[in-house]
Amino acid sequence: MTHLSVEMLAADAAEPITTAGHAQLGIAVLAGIAVIVLLITKFKLHAFLSLIIGSLVLGAVAGAPLDKAIASFSTGLGTTVAGTGVLIALGAVLGRLLADSGGADQIVDTILAKSGRGAMPWAMVLIAGIVGLPIFFEVGIVLLIPVVLLVAKRGNFSLMRIGIPALAGLSVMHGLIPPHPGPLAAIDAVKANLGITLALGVVVAIPTAILAGPVFSRYAARWVDIQPPEKMVPERAGDDLEKRPGFGITVATVLLPVVMMLAKALVDIVVDDPEHTVQRVCDVVGSPLIALLTAVLVAMFTLGRAAGFTRGRIAGTVEKSLGPIAGVVLIVGAGGGFKQTLVDAGVGQMILDVSKGWNISALLLAWLIAVAIRLATGSATVATISAAGLVGPLAADMSTTHAALLVLAIGCGSLFFSHVNDAGFWLVKEYFGMSVGQTLKTWSVMETLISVVGIGCVLLLSLVL
Repeated sequence: MTHLSVEMLAADAAEPITTAGHAQLGIAVLAGIAVIVLLITKFKLHAFLSLIIGSLVLGAVAGAPLDKAIASFSTGLGTTVAGTGVLIALGAVLGRLLADSGGADQIVDTILAKSGRGAMPWAMVLIAGIVGLPIFFEVGIVLLIPVVLLVAKRGNFSLMRIGIPALAGLSVMHGLIPPHPGPLAAIDAVKANLGITLALGVVVAIPTAILAGPVFSRYAARWVDIQPPEKMVPERAGDDLEKRPGFGITVATVLLPVVMMLAKALVDIVVDDPEHTVQRVCDVVGSPLIALLTAVLVAMFTLGRAAGFTRGRIAGTVEKSLGPIAGVVLIVGAGGGFKQTLVDAGVGQMILDVSKGWNISALLLAWLIAVAIRLATGSATVATISAAGLVGPLAADMSTTHAALLVLAIGCGSLFFSHVNDAGFWLVKEYFGMSVGQTLKTWSVMETLISVVGIGCVLLLSLVL
């Protein structure tokens, strides 16, 4: 999101683009969000265009001069794409290399070969968690659906018993763990420490994925007992390859950026001296840009070359990975513009002023705001970006760990009850061959479980950290 310091926030609050009172600003926020929701849901306008129009409506209702509202939006969009957009692109390249080289298939096949029948749901959530680290949710679904369908068919499992754990693993990674777009954008907006957020995100993700995945799948399989639809079994990338990378090197490549970022966070805590040589080196090596760039370059050899790819094919894989994420980058960028318009209008400071009198945790407030936007727009990314922009000022007086927990609270809220206005809802419905009612009873309930269990874990951690 926008690189705005606490001092700049204070300056924005002191000299906003409009002098509107709290009531008018509140109406402006509701009007802006309502326009975005209406355009996305009713008129089926793309989220990128909807966020632009919603930002302009917000500025106009708040009483801001149109040129200043446009400047605020443009500034937010530019800084967001410059920061988060590059990381999204690198994550997409890594994910495509993992898929096309057969590395993802190798992870899947190895874990399944070593799993007994009773352990299969647990194996699926583990596979989804590992594969879902560097790739987007939609890509993860496309990647894992063939495996889910084949395992369910060959093992005579209910599709929900195998599918729900895989979906839970992917969804938890998407909502809570960098380098996914939502968490990265929220970290930037809240000014949280990426390494600490990543570490705490893993702590929250594990019990959340277990409860919403293997545990809940027992009940989902009773409510919706269906078999894999034959027509939805696509071919896997690895099936057309003469060779593919080994299990160990594939897992090491996927986890490399995570280890680099966690190492930086650990050194920051242990050394705690910005001038120390070790910390300065780790600050560079463990930065998201360098960590992901390193992983991509390493993956070209450990995944691409190991699969027998020529230089030309590796270049083609990289090129193909960037096209599909253009829309994601633009939506995240427009969300950054909307967030900057909120900040410059003084909405963040208004939230800070109003919430001081509330007897409610800032973490719970952030979760509730994200839930509301998620239910309205259907987009976890839009919900994360908008909520982070609204509650960002609340992090000014927070400790490093609590700022990270604020990011996770927003991420949990952004996953609440996926329904008919969410593209992921229809993706799951069609791939699994379910009716709308069956999808609501399984996928939507699973998403709600992730959100509720996740915020419960976040609040528990806030009591001990």
